[in-house]
Amino acid sequence: MTEDDVTDLARALGRKCLRKRVVLATAESCTGGGVATAITRISGSAKWFDRGFVTYSNDAKREMLGVSAVTLRRRGAVSEEVAREMALGALRHSPADVCVSITGIAGPTGGSRSKPVGLVWFAWASRGGPVQSRRFRFRGNRVAVRIQSVAVALRGLTDLLG
Repeated sequence: MTEDDVTDLARALGRKCLRKRVVLATAESCTGGGVATAITRISGSAKWFDRGFVTYSNDAKREMLGVSAVTLRRRGAVSEEVAREMALGALRHSPADVCVSITGIAGPTGGSRSKPVGLVWFAWASRGGPVQSRRFRFRGNRVAVRIQSVAVALRGLTDLLG
């Protein structure tokens, strides 16, 4: 997966958003705004992309997205529950119709036996719809994990839009 491949995914997502008159938001942790960057590489993306929340720290997740301190303490930042709360928080704090959230361990440090490097949780949500979440375990270095995560996030948004 290359930066050009990710740009192609973002371009296809943008066409679908325009056809369906949908506006997106992102809530990112381990990708550090990579999904928003891929989207905003596309000229005219302001018509279908509203905002990106980069919530790298737990404090940012709580303050900007309303992720529960209890969830963070009990489940940890890299968990399905936090990914789901991030997605719902992005919808609550924006006018977006759909969003994606990403939280994971890109490495090379920070992993553990239960949460290894390359573990990434995603959640996709649409206003008034159910939240979908999925876990991935990516291989490769930090850059590779982040690029793969951006690609999965974009594909998931495209799938969510049907």
